[in-house]
Amino acid sequence: MKQIQWFPGHMSKARREVEERLPIVDMVFELVDARLPLSSRNPMIDKILMRRNKPRLIILTKKDLADPEMTKQWVAYFKAQGHATIAIDSKNSRNLNYLADAAKDVMKEKFAKEASRGMKPRAVRVMIVGIPNVGKSTLINKLVHKKVAKIGDRPGVTKTQQWIRIHKDLELLDTPGILWPKFEDYRIGLRLATTGAIKDDILPRDEIVMWALRYFLAHYPGRVQERYGVAEIDREGYEEVLCTIAKRRGALLSQGEYDYEKVYHLVLDDIRSGRLGTYTLEAPSDFTQTEDEAVLVDALAEETISDDAKTAVSQLESVTAEVNHE
Repeated sequence: MKQIQWFPGHMSKARREVEERLPIVDMVFELVDARLPLSSRNPMIDKILMRRNKPRLIILTKKDLADPEMTKQWVAYFKAQGHATIAIDSKNSRNLNYLADAAKDVMKEKFAKEASRGMKPRAVRVMIVGIPNVGKSTLINKLVHKKVAKIGDRPGVTKTQQWIRIHKDLELLDTPGILWPKFEDYRIGLRLATTGAIKDDILPRDEIVMWALRYFLAHYPGRVQERYGVAEIDREGYEEVLCTIAKRRGALLSQGEYDYEKVYHLVLDDIRSGRLGTYTLEAPSDFTQTEDEAVLVDALAEETISDDAKTAVSQLESVTAEVNHE
């Protein structure tokens, strides 16, 4: 199967800028979405940081939307790999005060060496990296208590780098959100599409909704049934499921036909807004660690996505990444 090529010009430029400016920062804040910590992680950035041996703090954002028990598992997972890790609810400013302390803790050995050479204490210089829609701008704005970084209605609105002084202990170098050059696994695309991290039309919307509903029924039983009156889903009965949701939510066209597009929008909006409760779309056990990276082994998408959708994915050779809100 062909891979989805997805690397607009401004993202290619951003990658070069990250590599060029890494030497002027002490460490990196690597932001990932707590609802899909590995699928929202940029393997390209990970390899750059490992090659440059640059210290990092992994920050799981949007923990208020994620399954609390799964967030604990993911924090433990990253710490077991030797990464300092913290989970935050950046919209409500929870845990934000700990970021400067966490950064200083990561840099304590280097700063101790500097102090032994007579150098004065200084702020930790940090670069923030993460894919679009991971919450970088929201975090920065909460840290400085004012809108210094634009929060747009589509991921990728931050197009330039800027230094932001938080206080005497922390200076941030913002960077544009960067997506990896290609999707090698459409199942990761399904996860990203479910949370709104990529454009809804990158993958067939009905396939996204079907996968998401199946996932919720498998991992959070009762929520789909309570909201939509649906207890199980199989491919043969999928149209009946959509009809049930359309009736329950009033998704009807003027001619009395079912408005399937509205159903897709309703379901995805319910998931992304938290109306179906907190959730996490992957567990550490869904991945196996190879020499180079973690590889998704969960089979749910294999069971749900159609051959037509796989064909559609394989034909998306060049897609402009214009993705949704931070």
